[in-house]
Amino acid sequence: MGWRLREDVDWRRAVLWLALLVTCSAGWLFKGHCVPGGWTGGEQYTTGCYNDVMPFWSGRGVAEGKIPYLQVPIEYPVLTGAQIGVEGAAAHLLFGKHVREGHFLGVVTIANAAIAGLILWMFLEAGMDRRRLWWWACAPPLILYVGHNWDLAAAALMVAALLLARKGRLATGAAMAALGAAAKLFPALALPPIGLTALLTRDRPWPRRILRAASATAAAIGSWALVNAPVALLAPQNWAQFYLFSQDRPGTAAGSWDVLGNMGWWVTSTEQRNLYAAVLFLGGAAAILGIGWFRHRERMWLLTTPLLAWFMLTNKVYSPQFDLWLYPLLLMTAPRLLPVAFFVLGDVAAYFAEFWWFAGNEGLWPAASYTHIALAAAFRAAAMLWLIVDCVLLAPPEWIGGGAKDSRASS
Repeated sequence: MGWRLREDVDWRRAVLWLALLVTCSAGWLFKGHCVPGGWTGGEQYTTGCYNDVMPFWSGRGVAEGKIPYLQVPIEYPVLTGAQIGVEGAAAHLLFGKHVREGHFLGVVTIANAAIAGLILWMFLEAGMDRRRLWWWACAPPLILYVGHNWDLAAAALMVAALLLARKGRLATGAAMAALGAAAKLFPALALPPIGLTALLTRDRPWPRRILRAASATAAAIGSWALVNAPVALLAPQNWAQFYLFSQDRPGTAAGSWDVLGNMGWWVTSTEQRNLYAAVLFLGGAAAILGIGWFRHRERMWLLTTPLLAWFMLTNKVYSPQFDLWLYPLLLMTAPRLLPVAFFVLGDVAAYFAEFWWFAGNEGLWPAASYTHIALAAAFRAAAMLWLIVDCVLLAPPEWIGGGAKDSRASS
């Protein structure tokens, strides 16, 4: 019996799961090593262990068990606020009167690791080729960000949306994308490509195409409203905090607009950045969808990946963990993995350049100058532009059904 049980184990899958466990454990060690005693001597910058979770413990009422939105404002959409509230309650339940911010970080990291496992499971069930599965199981962005913030839930919903669209379940996919937008805004970028997929698929007459697109639109609006309406009605001012915060926020150090301004190339106000970012994004998005139509008319949902990359490049805010938004989509849809590797290198370089710049501002070592941030951000941007062009002009990877050479070679 024992031998039969061992023969029944899918060892290839088991090793993948083990690799993901090691990766997420490394992510915990990366963030958790400076938890004892709290951050001292600027170690959150010099070692890169900074995360948004620990400041939230005391700064957003988690330590007091306050309910997000109803008792304290949260600058995130409602599903992320709900996640923060549930994880804070879990930390209190598990550790009682001894609970500290480090316990909260541990709970958040475990939850994010579970979501990373959910993404791996979705990739496995979808039939992703083995090389790309390993790129997720051993993902450097997971080490950097599994304990950094709450972005993985929205990323998982976006992955689910695109996998559903791949199966032709466009209304359900649109609902998933809208739920993702109720966690972090970026999954909303999947909605136009999903709607265009419904309209441009040539195996149906136009009335049925229009009905299909309308169903997807209704599913998206309905699912987003279902989770947002109760909070908006009960605490409208706190519910709106995310949207007001996003509009008023000037930018981040590694964002394109801050790089231009801090290098003295193009200084802009927050209002100008809002306008220019919107114009640039909409113009580029129209080009991506228009040119991509020639290659991907039957599967316009594939263009979600270049749309997201272009949004990240043109947006005024580029927080480090934003790279975790794009990475799983690149593994899904990028025709070639080489530019994905360059993107990851740029991500790691930009992460440490940004935090070592903060360290330098406090007279600590290692220190980086703003030129280092600009170089790392430029390297990452070049990789992203390469990926945008690839995703628009080339066939998708073979596991999706596109037959890209890189995927054939890596399967």
